Amino acid sequence: MKKVFITIIIVSFALPICAQEIGIQLYSLRNQFKTDIEGTLKTIAEWGIDKVEGGDTYGMDEAKFRALLEKYDISVVGIGVDYNDLKKDLTALADKADRYGAKYLMCPWIPHKGDDFTLEDTQQAIDLFNKAGAYFKSRGLVFTYHMHGYEFRPHGDGTLFDLMAEQASDFDFEMDVYWVQHGGEDAMELLNRYPDKFKLMHLKDMAAGIKGNTSGHEDVETNVVLGSGQVDIAGLVKRGKELGIEYMFIEDESSRVLDQVPQSLKFLKGL
Repeated sequence: MKKVFITIIIVSFALPICAQEIGIQLYSLRNQFKTDIEGTLKTIAEWGIDKVEGGDTYGMDEAKFRALLEKYDISVVGIGVDYNDLKKDLTALADKADRYGAKYLMCPWIPHKGDDFTLEDTQQAIDLFNKAGAYFKSRGLVFTYHMHGYEFRPHGDGTLFDLMAEQASDFDFEMDVYWVQHGGEDAMELLNRYPDKFKLMHLKDMAAGIKGNTSGHEDVETNVVLGSGQVDIAGLVKRGKELGIEYMFIEDESSRVLDQVPQSLKFLKGL
């Protein structure tokens, strides 16, 4: 009888962490754009950044602005949209995203009286965002809401944000890690509580010693180099990557942005 030897080869596959790209929110350079639009885009390209979130042309004709983006090989992957514009012409907003080649639309603010963000404000926003998000989804786009901290006011057993997340059937969220912490929430815990709700992230660090609140307002000079403040940027980037958050945008609103962004990029590359 012939003996048959069977060799079993065991191959081990490491599961890759989802791809992720670092970009910048153009609002970071709003003051530079006021005096030199092309030079500012050139600076972004020289930093090695080729993905941005924007939508404003800073007074330039849109076609010319888009031509400059192409010249410097910069892609707009997300555009900002005003809350009140969502009540008007959704088709125009989707068309604008298409012109830029953007996949995402983001609303950064829900209008409310003073510091009084109410349950009524929240419910109206949820209804509007679901309606807009459903339309954008039909156009192959993703609609997100960017929190600013006032959404973390108590409601029931949680917060108004919890209500938004639970009722968000046709929209998602962009997490600004600075504003989450400033509003009194734990950004890591929030990512883990709603692992499928956050599609984008703003990377912004908060100077040590700053005590937040739910106003949605703070001195922009409290924005510091990533990794040098009190936000766990390294941990949040790692967790965001594991969850498949596709784009993370540096947002530095301080007057030191030109000095700080290269340092922030160095920090991120070292992770």
